Parts: sequence; structure tokens; C-alpha cells
Amino acid sequence: MKYPRYGYLDPGVDTVEAQSFFSPEKFKLPKFERPISAVENLKRAARHDRPRWMPLSVTDIQSVAPNDCILPTEKTAGLTVAADFTRFAKEDWTFRDWFLTDWTFVVSAGGPMLTPGAQVLDDVTKWESVVEFPNLDDWDFDTYASNYMKNVYDPQKALNIDIGLGCTERFVSLMGGYTDAMMAFATEPGACRAFFERFIDHEIEQFDRLLEYYPITMLTYHDDWGNEKDTFFSPKMLEDMLAEPTKRFIRHVKSRDIVFEFHSCGNITRFIPYFIDFGVDFLQIQRRVVDYPAVKEQYGGKIGFCGGIEGLDFSSAPPEKDEIIKLVRNTADVLGAGGGYYGGPFFADPEALWTAACEWYAYSREMYDRERGE
Repeated sequence: MKYPRYGYLDPGVDTVEAQSFFSPEKFKLPKFERPISAVENLKRAARHDRPRWMPLSVTDIQSVAPNDCILPTEKTAGLTVAADFTRFAKEDWTFRDWFLTDWTFVVSAGGPMLTPGAQVLDDVTKWESVVEFPNLDDWDFDTYASNYMKNVYDPQKALNIDIGLGCTERFVSLMGGYTDAMMAFATEPGACRAFFERFIDHEIEQFDRLLEYYPITMLTYHDDWGNEKDTFFSPKMLEDMLAEPTKRFIRHVKSRDIVFEFHSCGNITRFIPYFIDFGVDFLQIQRRVVDYPAVKEQYGGKIGFCGGIEGLDFSSAPPEKDEIIKLVRNTADVLGAGGGYYGGPFFADPEALWTAACEWYAYSREMYDRERGE
């Protein structure tokens, strides 16, 4: 069956207001038919199990950031820490997060960086006496969640919560940067592993608390494991220190029937077999240094990706309509076949975004109809 591609703002086309996680701007998109719920469709895509269309992040998913989920109180000081793509601060500003690490939000970078010279832990063997884990009972989970569920939550969309810093990122922040953190990896693997096990206890406690307030469909976990050349540490270090704690957290989340998305910057290609073993559903990684099509070809339905339009050149203006359609179709063919892919276009131009979203939905739905023999 062929599905319609609507002309931009054609009269009579039902529309919805959409917003990207990366921008405060709102725009209109067609209201696409959903033969199943967006929640079920995202779960099917994660399982590589007969999704009806490639989940489209701007229409199918709503996201909550960690800075909003957990608010300071009179007993607490500071913030959880995450990039902020929507508020667009005009000046750099500093803050202390809930592990008492000092950060500077750098406007030109679009996110927080460790304040130079800040270091909570200088000897990993002393982490038990130095690191103060947040007492979740002292933090306010209720205020934001109550307002969100009453005034913002859309039950027609899948709900994604970003839980913030993972094992490595939290450890790096406490150690004052990657240099001291990686030296600790090399010289004190036992102490590092003990810290990671304790940190995952905290992550599980935090996740369980969030699940009391939100009907979570997908959890995004951040742990950068590489730069644009290679991974920060070896597979042996991963196996000895990070693998089991990380796997324990992923299994806990997935036991609640929640999709697990792992964000990791850098060229982490050689770690992909580990992500598969951990049970990761979607990888949110850097396309410019990881060859998605090659990974899809090699591992097939064993892991999925979050991404945009394959082959799009972000350094130039949006392509013409015919080229957008061609690129979107190639994205579905190469990365969406059999499920395991979600994301969408992130054009600033509303007409280009409309064209891409229409083709994304219609072409992928036609593709999945054919896969089911319809």
C-alpha cells in the first residue's frame, strides 16, 4: 500500500505541533496515522520485531532531561548535570552538581564542562571516604514530575528519560578529568571496579525512583568511551572494570520492559560486540566516526541505532526536495530494514523538515508492509 506524502501545509491536512530536543523552536508536521501506538512501535523497533514505521523522534517521542527530573531542595545544593540544547544561555555560568563536582556551562560548546582545576577525588583507593553519594530522599522528585504528568505528558508518545552521567563520565568528573581517571584505570583497576559497582547501585536506586513518577518507555544512559580515533581504554579494561556493573544496570532496566539506549561518543566500534552482549537496544553514537551501514551489515538485528538521515551533509544548506526524498529512502533501506533504527531529520527549515518527515514515515511504513508480505 502507498501512503500519502502531503504538500507543505496543504489545506485539510491535520497537523501536530512538534519540537526537537535540540531546539526551542516549534513547527508543524502532518498528523500521521498510527496503526499501533508510538510506544509499541518503538518497542518493536528495539526488538527488531515488525515495527510498522521507523519511529520518528519529533512526533513519536517526548524527552525529559535529568536536570529537570530531580530538583534541589533546602537540604541539597547543585544540579544533576547534562547538556542543555534548548535554553540557550547567553553567558557561561558555573554550578556544583549533586556529587559536589564543579562545572562551567560553556555557551560556545552548548554544554557543561568540568571547571578547570576542579577535583573531588585524587586517589581512587580513597573513594569510599571521599565521594558523597546523593541521598535521594533529600531531593525533590515530585514538583517537576507532578507538573509534567499533568500539563506536559502526552500519552500518545513514547516517554524517554535521560538518566545522565554513567560510570566512566561520573568517575572522570570526580577525578578532575580524563588524565587522572585513565591513570587510575591503569594502576588501580580493583578500586575502580569497586567504585563502579557502588555507582551502579546508585543508578538503580535513581532509576527505580524515577519509575515511580513516570511511565518510562526508554531510558538513555550516557557513558563516553572514546575519542574520534579510538576507545579511551582497552577491551581488557572494559571487561575487568566496567562490563559487569554496566550489564547489571542494563538488565535491571530491561527487566521492567523498558527500551535501553546507550549514548557513547567517540569511535567505539570495537566495543559493539560488548554492547550487544549487554543487551543494549539502541546506540546513540557519532556517525562521523562509526560506520553505521557496516555495523548493520555485520551484526544485522543484534543491535539498533538512533540517528538522522544517512549521507546528509550538515555543512551545507538543506538539499532540494527530490534529494531529501532520495536520502530518506536510502536511510530506511540501509539502516531501517528489519527494525532497529529510530530518529529523524533535524532541518531548521520547516518545509525541508516537513518533506523529510513525510517521506520518513510513508516510505518506512511501505517497507515494513513489504517485509510482512502485505
